[in-house]
Amino acid sequence: MTDWRPLWLSIQTTTLSALIILVVGLSLAYFLARVNFRGKLIVETLVNLPLILPPTVVGYYLLLGLGRGSFLYETIGLRVIFTWQGAAIAGAIAGLPMMIQTARAAIAEVDKEIEDAARVDGASELRVLFTVTIPIARRGILAGFILGTARALGDFGTTLMVAGNIPGRTQTMPLAIYDAVQALRYDDATFMVLILTSLAFSVLWLTYSFMLPRHK
Repeated sequence: MTDWRPLWLSIQTTTLSALIILVVGLSLAYFLARVNFRGKLIVETLVNLPLILPPTVVGYYLLLGLGRGSFLYETIGLRVIFTWQGAAIAGAIAGLPMMIQTARAAIAEVDKEIEDAARVDGASELRVLFTVTIPIARRGILAGFILGTARALGDFGTTLMVAGNIPGRTQTMPLAIYDAVQALRYDDATFMVLILTSLAFSVLWLTYSFMLPRHK
């Protein structure tokens, strides 16, 4: 009998990851595209580190930042290690660089004169952002959001370090595939692989349909 729990858990964690990616990623993308400050290169490098570092290293940093002894754990009382929320945070960290870089490039291409014209007409900064900047850069923002969310869906190493591999609680599809292969349950593994492959193909197709120019 097919166990659908990893799929539903993946959908649950990816939904929360997508929300984090959208809010945090768009905020950082706008900040990096429009604000110049000392140390900007360092911030951009840190933002992109998850693309280069092994997922287990990123997961270890998250364990230090979220686990016992950390400020978030001891002072704020944030308890997300070995929970599905922790898996969502891990996926978001893995997907944020794609969102930030793609959205940042799209925002940077928006003509500042158009934004300044809106300001002259009395628009606040928030109104300029939501009625001028985001609508013009929407294709790049949406493409980055889709890619970042897809990366969160397929994350393995970072999620394993932060949330573990607990069936029914933190075992997402990539982790379930690994378990199935280890247990020689190749039929189950193939079924889950086909599902993830179909999702990945759909995501890439949607992304390129937004990014590539349309021929008339």
